[in-house]
Amino acid sequence: MRKEARLARMKFVASLETDTRLALEAQLADRLADLVDAAEIIAGYAAIGSEISPEVCLARAARKGRTIAYPTFTGDDEQFLFRAGDPVMPGPHQIRQPADDAPLVKPDLVLVPLVACGNGGARLGQGKGHYDRVLARLVDDGARLVGIGWKVQRLERDLPSEPWDVPLHAFCSPRGIEFFD
Repeated sequence: MRKEARLARMKFVASLETDTRLALEAQLADRLADLVDAAEIIAGYAAIGSEISPEVCLARAARKGRTIAYPTFTGDDEQFLFRAGDPVMPGPHQIRQPADDAPLVKPDLVLVPLVACGNGGARLGQGKGHYDRVLARLVDDGARLVGIGWKVQRLERDLPSEPWDVPLHAFCSPRGIEFFD
């Protein structure tokens, strides 16, 4: 299922002109505006490959005085922490992250990358469990989890889940936002 979803995402993104992709990412930011305006600390991610980029959204939020955070790994740790600041250095997985001395923060809104989103907010991630190890703790502290992706990533079916999987509160694409709770 993960392989199929990745392939669909790659094909969709390959069909986009650069200007169209940028316009869709700006539409994503528009769709997220109300959630971002209600948050103080917003966690995003540095997109890789065919992932949708939250950068337009995060830049708008920063201009409004919101704190922006990114997942940050230290060494080969299996669990990341969120640090405020720009993603200026490659982490152990070659994904950009803030410097190791950037302030640790606890986000109240997390823009979650995904391979696919199913019914009820079930999230299919990359398969390594990095987000699964962090999301439950954040939800317990009141954070809202919003999966973001392209329209092809929202699957109208149930996805298999494990007891440790944390459902998303919403899924947002340039087409719109869908709340699950």
